[in-house]
Amino acid sequence: MYSCGPTVYWYQHIGNLRTYIFSDILKKVLKFNGYKVKHVINITDVGHLTSDADEGEDKIEKAARKEKKSAQEIANYYFSIFRKDIRELNIEEPTIWCKATEHIKDQIEMIKILEKKGYTYRTSDGIYFDTSKLKDYGKLARLDIKGLQAGKRVKIGEKKNKTDFALWKFSKKPGVRQQEWDSPWGIGYPGWHIECSAMSSKYLGKQFDIHTGGIDHIPIHHTNEIAQSESAFGKKPWVRYWLHGNFLVNKEGSKVSKSTGGLYTLTELKEKGFEPMVYRYFCLGTHYRKKLVFSFENLQNAKNSYARLKNLINETKDDSKINEGYLKEFHKAINDDLNMPKALQVLWKLVRDKNAQGKIGTIRKMEEVTSLNLLKKEELKIPQEVKRLLEEREKARKQKNWKKADKIREKIYKLGYIVEDDKEGTKIKKR
Repeated sequence: MYSCGPTVYWYQHIGNLRTYIFSDILKKVLKFNGYKVKHVINITDVGHLTSDADEGEDKIEKAARKEKKSAQEIANYYFSIFRKDIRELNIEEPTIWCKATEHIKDQIEMIKILEKKGYTYRTSDGIYFDTSKLKDYGKLARLDIKGLQAGKRVKIGEKKNKTDFALWKFSKKPGVRQQEWDSPWGIGYPGWHIECSAMSSKYLGKQFDIHTGGIDHIPIHHTNEIAQSESAFGKKPWVRYWLHGNFLVNKEGSKVSKSTGGLYTLTELKEKGFEPMVYRYFCLGTHYRKKLVFSFENLQNAKNSYARLKNLINETKDDSKINEGYLKEFHKAINDDLNMPKALQVLWKLVRDKNAQGKIGTIRKMEEVTSLNLLKKEELKIPQEVKRLLEEREKARKQKNWKKADKIREKIYKLGYIVEDDKEGTKIKKR
């Protein structure tokens, strides 16, 4: 299984992270079904230009100049932040991380194969793939090649066809870029698409099972990966199954972006009071192939629901047995194209079923896929203001001033905590 990884020039926003939560669920569902999964994620640390038309500046080079750091420092820093984010989201790391800059030789070798087979041509700025040589170019995206208009997304320039793409770009002034390499065609750097084909085939073979990414990769990046890989290796299909996660969108249905807003990082969500597990739970509530509408109102609803679920589970007596009926229902849901909303419904049904046996053991098994820390006992950190109110309330109760005690309980509730009294004493938990 190969997943398109991040371009490490900046922080990954929560829309990006939704895609990795989806691929994590996929991998865990496969493991739940008894498969061994070899998973590769690439790190794009060179070659991803600011335009889909093979134009503009390299994103890493641009960030390095802006932050007055080396390209390697930029890539290493933002890669470390990405790894921290996925750990906090309980996303399992891949079997292999592979960086584009560490596989330049592999990319050059693949371009040489394409050149030998007659799929390439040279322009003043690089070596390009000739898409007119393929009758089925664009099959993944069902592209209407004749209907594509140059200028809307792609400028032709010296390219023979609108859809042709760069395999190798020449440095405009050798020595100015931080990241450039010698090649049979001149000093330069690889195009964005070639890295994924070269690295996935190096670690998974010339034909492999699953390739994942966001749906925005379909029309250009993944389409071009297929074109160059099937041309180089002669394997059809190059990948047996393609799975794509849909966008995180705002209330108007627009993809979260710099222009539409919503480009929050995981750290920014935490600063606003939303822990990583709340965001993971939020993502699991919508099918990966559907758009997920982001708003703080929706996220707050997820936070409340997640807190209720954890509270109910915490109140459940430990039982290591497995409830086969509920587990079978859960298994059926996750195997139905990773239907996590349905799987969560099954989980809720189990938790609320007063007669169900083996709840904790079954939840533990479900957590192999959901990974929501549902059984993790967390130390409750009570703010000083709440502690003060609890002491005040206890005094009122000793004085049998029940009206005052109830008012204080309401104040504590508004601060996000629930106070419960029983024979064993007063207990407090998060609302």
